[in-house]
Amino acid sequence: MSNLLPGRAIGTPYERLDGELKVKGTAPYAYEQPVQNPLYLYPVLSTIARGAVERVETAAAEAIDGVFTVLTSETTPRLEDPSDRELAVLQDNAIGYRGQIVAAVLAESPEIAREAAAAVTVTYTEEPFSAQLRADHPELYAPEELNAGTPTDSSEGDVDAAFDTAALKIDQTYSTPAEHNNPLEPHATVAQWDGAVLTLWDSTQGVHAVKGTLAQVLGLEEEQVHVIAPHVGGGFGSKGMPHVHVVMAALAAQVTDGRPVKFPVSRQHMYTLTSHRTPTLQRIRLGAADDGRLTAMSLDIVEHTSRIKEFAEQTPAPFRMMYAAPNRSTTTRLAPLDIPVPSWMRAPGECPGMFGPEVAMDELAAAAGLDPIELRRRNEPEVDPETGNPWSSRHLLACFDLGADRFGWDRRVTRPRSVQEDGWLVGLGTASAVYPFMRQPSNTARIRYEQDGIYSVQIGAADIGTGAWTALTQIAADALDVPIDRIRLGIGDTAFPAASVAGGSSGTASWGGTIIAAARAFRADHGEHPSPGAQTEANAPEDPEAENLALYSFGAHFAEVRISSDTGEIRVPRMLGVFSAGRIINPRTARSQFLGAMTMGLGMALHEQSVLDPRFGIFVNHDLAEYHIPTNADVLDMEALWIEDVDEHAGPLGARGIGEIGIVGSAAAIANAAYNASGIRVRDLPLTPDKFLL
Repeated sequence: MSNLLPGRAIGTPYERLDGELKVKGTAPYAYEQPVQNPLYLYPVLSTIARGAVERVETAAAEAIDGVFTVLTSETTPRLEDPSDRELAVLQDNAIGYRGQIVAAVLAESPEIAREAAAAVTVTYTEEPFSAQLRADHPELYAPEELNAGTPTDSSEGDVDAAFDTAALKIDQTYSTPAEHNNPLEPHATVAQWDGAVLTLWDSTQGVHAVKGTLAQVLGLEEEQVHVIAPHVGGGFGSKGMPHVHVVMAALAAQVTDGRPVKFPVSRQHMYTLTSHRTPTLQRIRLGAADDGRLTAMSLDIVEHTSRIKEFAEQTPAPFRMMYAAPNRSTTTRLAPLDIPVPSWMRAPGECPGMFGPEVAMDELAAAAGLDPIELRRRNEPEVDPETGNPWSSRHLLACFDLGADRFGWDRRVTRPRSVQEDGWLVGLGTASAVYPFMRQPSNTARIRYEQDGIYSVQIGAADIGTGAWTALTQIAADALDVPIDRIRLGIGDTAFPAASVAGGSSGTASWGGTIIAAARAFRADHGEHPSPGAQTEANAPEDPEAENLALYSFGAHFAEVRISSDTGEIRVPRMLGVFSAGRIINPRTARSQFLGAMTMGLGMALHEQSVLDPRFGIFVNHDLAEYHIPTNADVLDMEALWIEDVDEHAGPLGARGIGEIGIVGSAAAIANAAYNASGIRVRDLPLTPDKFLL
């Protein structure tokens, strides 16, 4: 008998339940939380990349009317656990990167705080620093493991021997630049300490993650930390774990005699304080027989990390499982630099890790004289090449078939630079997409039957703009077999039971599965006609099949590119993504997620690049005037489709994640289309016009 949840609400394209609040501007975000008599914090950031603070002169700032205090390393409260150097704000005089907080002004208004911060004078002792990623960096090292517990290196067979004897060979280096997440709502924290409980209104992807981290570093019991985040204006991973600004706000709240502290991180300050995607250098070797079947695959990656805190992205992960070959290897090496700390950005690992390999596959297809889709068909693995486990569901080729038919792939001209229309070179390209299915443990949901006949469903999840308010309400309604207007959902508060972070495309499946478990337990405890006040809490059961199956979502990207033969200007008039991601809970919000991710992929391909000046250790294009992202003029005909694929191995919902697969592979599809249009193979993102001028 199937364990899948049948449903009426699931699969219905309900409008967002929080949509009206957001359109009216009445949905409260972190900074907008009403608090009484707040103080405003503005940081002073270091102007050197490495060294120490010698002296901080605060008298001029403190003399400004409306300044409450200026915090320095000498006046800031001590942390109980300062071991995380990113979070150990104002705990000593050491400088680990340019843009580090070296002082903080508290004042009666944001304007006064900013004026006073400019009046603070800091004297430094400078030390030599390194801020340039190079494949031959002298301090390269192998981390113990990569993000998400991914092994650092992998090897099977004899890649060198197989590559040397291969009939077809690709040996190229590809690169992706540093990028910044840039959610619509900048990071912000409001902190209040009453002497017993620290309350944080925070823009976060995980209220319980903030609670646990802050309790540890401050030396508080977890019951003493209350985190609230009912609405979050995007995060793309940067709000998945607490950054230094949250700790700074909490420490500042300890010196204000109970007054709350508001700390909105400016857009410019986000470029140093709230993480970024690490750049990658990817040397790829593909060896194949005459018919295009792979015999050797290797990927050697170099990335940067911050010297003060390691982050090792799982960039080789998709390369290890995407295609079959008897001889395979991957390595990852990190260059420790004196720079801000990198961290998660949408589809960490998979997103940059599929750019080089999918462009290399396009190059192999050209060398073999094969259609790029046919090449992938010939290298389709029957089982997961990394683990040997069977696929729970792998409909990659079905995605390509549907996409090719819908996109008009048969009109693609094989010979590059052979289609020109009104001065524009025209080409088509494609690439694969993949993202692992992850159901996070340690989730609990509470269901209570209220006096008014409403079921109150509570779980400490977060809606970062993905539609969780709506999707979880639909899941709860079906799990309890009631209309959705009888569900009152509660999320975004540590007063609700613990839940995992909204990240890794795991939220809906993890939280939804927990709600289903709680609903079944509630019915077992209280029946179909509960009394008011009836309540049950439950955890999601473990999935015994997870370790024995390869659980992934797949997709196929198609892009049309037009390049001006005179200026090199590049346009993407059409994009299509076709996905297999399990059961779709709400088609309306799912389509929004797919298109949003594809738009980020468009930005990755054409625009996004955080430029780090190695002379100063600073990201120089640190605002939206110079860090370019797609606008309405860039996004033309974009379409997202999906294959109906209820995965019975993916828990009672049969759903896998959708938040990130839309970005994975999309930049490669655009790069491959650009080659088909121009005959110029660009292996380094972004695809700027100068790279297409002959």
